[in-house]
Amino acid sequence: MFHLLLSSASLASLTGISASIHSFILSHDYLAIVILMALESASLPIPSEVVLPLTGYFVYTGLLNLYLAIISTLIGTAIGITIDYYIAYFLGKDVVYKHAERFHINRKMLDSFDRWFVANAGFTVFIGRLIPVVRGLISFPAGFAQMDIKKFYLYSLSGSFIWNVVLIAFGYYAFGSTTNILIMLAATGIFVQALYIVYVVAMRKIRSSSAKK
Repeated sequence: MFHLLLSSASLASLTGISASIHSFILSHDYLAIVILMALESASLPIPSEVVLPLTGYFVYTGLLNLYLAIISTLIGTAIGITIDYYIAYFLGKDVVYKHAERFHINRKMLDSFDRWFVANAGFTVFIGRLIPVVRGLISFPAGFAQMDIKKFYLYSLSGSFIWNVVLIAFGYYAFGSTTNILIMLAATGIFVQALYIVYVVAMRKIRSSSAKK
């Protein structure tokens, strides 16, 4: 009964950009997911925290296939991170920083990551993909440092795969039974806490490295 109420009220409860994303996926299914995730990964203000749970919901309703949905998110992610990587790679730090606000880039955070990046490239990219806000910026330091493109894709897509699957699963189970919701919330809570610990440790190292320099 609970999941039926959620299903019938889902569109009514969505507002603004969430409703637009809902309609876009409903109309264009996998192509919409690719486009939305490409924009999100290219640092545009498209929240994956909305796109991915909605994708999970559409998998639950049978509109989308789970495996094709996951592949679509990764294709979109690959497109978006490639755009940011090569913007940084070819334009360089000065040009990107000059226009940071237009790209919705937090320059202070990006500068801290850039200083710490060279010695911790793989770890930074992988963990960065698992942290909100940071995940949309991490392609720039990789591009500035001209990180090996194969390693960049390996670490980026590995972290993104975990992020995408967890949020899709949350959207899927949120429309299941109450038991499923409680289990998923508990698992998500543990996941978020683990990410927070990693984030705190990483930021301390970044600040320490930046202070020394």
